[in-house]
Amino acid sequence: MLRLTPATLLFGTLLATTSMAQQSAAPSQGPAQLQQVASFEHQVTGVTVSKDGRIFVNFPRWTEDAPVSVAEVTRDGRIKAYPDDEWNSWRNAKKNQMSAGDHFVCVQSVVADAHGNLWVVDPAAPATAAVVQGGPKLVRIDLKSNKVGQVIRFDETVAPQGSYLNDVRFSPDGRHAYLTDAGAKGALVVVDLQNGKARRVLDGHPSTQPEKDVVVKTDGQELRRPDGRGVEFAADSIALSPDGRSLYWKALTGRTLYRIATDALENPRLSEKDLEARVERAGETEPTDGLWIDGRGRLYLSAIEQDAVKVRDGDRITTLVQDKRLRWPDTFSEGPDGTIYVTSSRIQDMSWFKPESGPRLETQLWRIELGQSGEATRSAGQPQRP
Repeated sequence: MLRLTPATLLFGTLLATTSMAQQSAAPSQGPAQLQQVASFEHQVTGVTVSKDGRIFVNFPRWTEDAPVSVAEVTRDGRIKAYPDDEWNSWRNAKKNQMSAGDHFVCVQSVVADAHGNLWVVDPAAPATAAVVQGGPKLVRIDLKSNKVGQVIRFDETVAPQGSYLNDVRFSPDGRHAYLTDAGAKGALVVVDLQNGKARRVLDGHPSTQPEKDVVVKTDGQELRRPDGRGVEFAADSIALSPDGRSLYWKALTGRTLYRIATDALENPRLSEKDLEARVERAGETEPTDGLWIDGRGRLYLSAIEQDAVKVRDGDRITTLVQDKRLRWPDTFSEGPDGTIYVTSSRIQDMSWFKPESGPRLETQLWRIELGQSGEATRSAGQPQRP
């Protein structure tokens, strides 16, 4: 188990003082403030909060052989392997000794649905390199029994070598899942959750690919590895409208936000050409990792170049919070009271880009506390309305 540092856990009522935020020399701007929920000894990416307030996070195998892949933040201040130790027992060194289909290999995201389930996206590609055979899957865990209830395994037609399944959203009726593939050749994946059948769509389509003229910058400089390679991730960010009728996505290394009607995605009889014709440009933003649409239809964007979270509400986009501690805002989740949570995965500080950092990287989970006005801090342009 991983232990949280003292006084960093929020659970139950999910309320705490703002003392942690006040200790920083880099406070947030404006009425919105960051409240630290937890600090982790390993690199976190995904977070989700169930409808009864339980918090789950995940740790991918990127630069270290993470000791836990999926965890619940417990009431007594610990990170507990979830749903059990066995599912979290896969290790790189035991690759040929353990079944990749029955263990978490390299988990990228966790999402709690509206029907009492926790879903786990496992692209099964440690270090975002080779996909472990039999490993790519979508796992459903029943939150009442805390037992795995369904495992949807993806073959090479859905998750080929070079793929890296990234994030997932679920139709309100619980019948379909939509995933992004941020790997070598971007795509979307549509899953019929009733029969477990999955289809890879928009494979190689411009909407799912990195944009060649986009160079990600952090700390005012181009983010590159020591050998000069930059950041290049395909379809990554994903969000679903509150009514479930429109799916939004974009490449991390891209500025264009795309949209499609979910009834088109769910129609297996629609040809690829006809499906591509349904893709719409929904606006221009900036390089982002996470997207989220809340119950009021506001689109949250992780502004990774600016240590910020922005909100697109109607025709206006504003900066909700900007804070130097929010290094690489990664994944969003919305609590039962409407509070927005976001992980800080610190990708720009990884040993991929800073070898001196070493394999282990401490990361954080935050919640965004709004001021009395509940407004964002400043305007950031006028994009088209989604």
